[in-house]
Amino acid sequence: MNSPLGRLLHLPPPRTRYSVEADVRIPMRDGVELRATHYAPRDGARGTVLIRTPYGRGLPASLLQGRMLAARGYHVVVASVRGTFGSGGTFVPMAQETADGQDTVAWLRTREWFDGRLATLGASYLGWTQWTLLLDPPPELKMAVIAVGPHDFRDAVFGTGAFTLGDFLSWSHQITGQEHRGLNRIRHLTTARRRVRPGLQGLPLADAAEPVLQGRAPWYREWLSHPEDSDPFWDAYRAGPALERVAVPVLLISGWQDLFLDQTLTQYETLRARGADVSLLIGPWTHFGVATKGATRTEPATLAWLDHYVAGSASSGPAGTASSGLAGTAPSGLAGTAPSGLAGTVSVFRTGEEKWHDLPQWPPATRPRTFTLTADGTLTSAKSAPPGAVIFRYDPQDPTPSVGGRVLSGTMGVRDNRKLESRGDVVTFTAPAFTTDLDLAGTPALEIDISVDNPYADVFARLCDVDPSGRSHNFSDALLRLDPSVPPGVVQRLTLRLDPCFHRVRAGHRLRLQVSGGAHPRFARNLGTDGKPENGAELAPSVHTIHCGQSRLIVPTTA
Repeated sequence: MNSPLGRLLHLPPPRTRYSVEADVRIPMRDGVELRATHYAPRDGARGTVLIRTPYGRGLPASLLQGRMLAARGYHVVVASVRGTFGSGGTFVPMAQETADGQDTVAWLRTREWFDGRLATLGASYLGWTQWTLLLDPPPELKMAVIAVGPHDFRDAVFGTGAFTLGDFLSWSHQITGQEHRGLNRIRHLTTARRRVRPGLQGLPLADAAEPVLQGRAPWYREWLSHPEDSDPFWDAYRAGPALERVAVPVLLISGWQDLFLDQTLTQYETLRARGADVSLLIGPWTHFGVATKGATRTEPATLAWLDHYVAGSASSGPAGTASSGLAGTAPSGLAGTAPSGLAGTVSVFRTGEEKWHDLPQWPPATRPRTFTLTADGTLTSAKSAPPGAVIFRYDPQDPTPSVGGRVLSGTMGVRDNRKLESRGDVVTFTAPAFTTDLDLAGTPALEIDISVDNPYADVFARLCDVDPSGRSHNFSDALLRLDPSVPPGVVQRLTLRLDPCFHRVRAGHRLRLQVSGGAHPRFARNLGTDGKPENGAELAPSVHTIHCGQSRLIVPTTA
């Protein structure tokens, strides 16, 4: 009989009972032992699922992945990465995973119950551990399900040119207290926002974080002290070559308001261009929403992939023969055809319309539509507008705040931007109400002519959907740190590529462009001086002049 959770998640009934071995030791090449939990089906094993995590082996992994999948016939190994939850060694986020992942698979090969059919799955950091394993894909690997998982951590930290402050200070603080128990853990979680705030507001950033992290996250200062893209420090934080090496089916899952959306789409586009078997699932979710609001869609899809690509593949166990009933055939209900959601499919949710769509590829065919910025704050469909300027002043002592967007902490996702837009350091350009729906699909681009009286400056741009009542909801944005070698006052032609989106601006709604000098604490404020991210503290304001007439917004629209 199916459990209430299984019914809620639209999963098929369990196939078997299972046992749990809670204190498994996995040896690494340097003598360190990692701790793991093994969920073992009692009969009819259908393959093995490997999950490597820094977040512990309890809930939610123990229930959603361990017990749920074991009851449906899969051996599941949930392993705590080095330096976390009883595993030996020191936790060095991201950089430690490549060798340890390979050693974990080597250990699997020694288990008598391992029949040579392997899958990996997991979200966020658990996605990163999969990409590091895919740098040298094990021959036993049949498929991977990677949700909201980056392949280039340096890009996530410094890809805009500014340090992604709010997310990675908050994440580091979370790690420092995640192994507390009982009331101490509850206290750590419920007071996190208050405890982190001094590290977000103070300067220099590394020193301001010390009282927050209390010496338990040394990596944070290290990240801040290596801002340059070419720094060899980041080599261990990059798994991009895996995109050229993976040869097994991959299901990529993301949300339109996920921190790593851009990387997920890069993964999809790279794999698809290579002709690899890849599918894409994107919902109206934030990073955490993928695992909560998205579970009723992502969990059945994951199980369907396992049943097809793992249980439906031939075993290469010790006897060299396929498991009974699975030799070369697809599981029941899948024979002969791949069900909806398997490799080669794209399922995406169109925000604004609030509806799912199955597409042949991402992005779909589009045509550009151009809006020109005018000095009176209008987005016009005219190819050009009379010359004019819009000016705003950015003051790092009172930095323009971040509201919603693709973040891990604070106010996440789609939010009402009216309070933000009322600030003097935020300027807006708004199109007239549309008489028909405007469907956007792809990556909007802002080509803007701008001059700044201070070479140390940022530009933040955001698109909002303004409803008839005036509520202004964000759906796409971007930040760019300007080149400080450009002299003050020189007009620069900048191109900002905003977040990919699949959004409908309904008839009667208006499209709005925001432009400002930052989004703090999502991104570390530009100090207005040449101070480095680690130790800079001197502040200076900047005056931005947007030169209208030829500045334009280009949005990809579907027919």
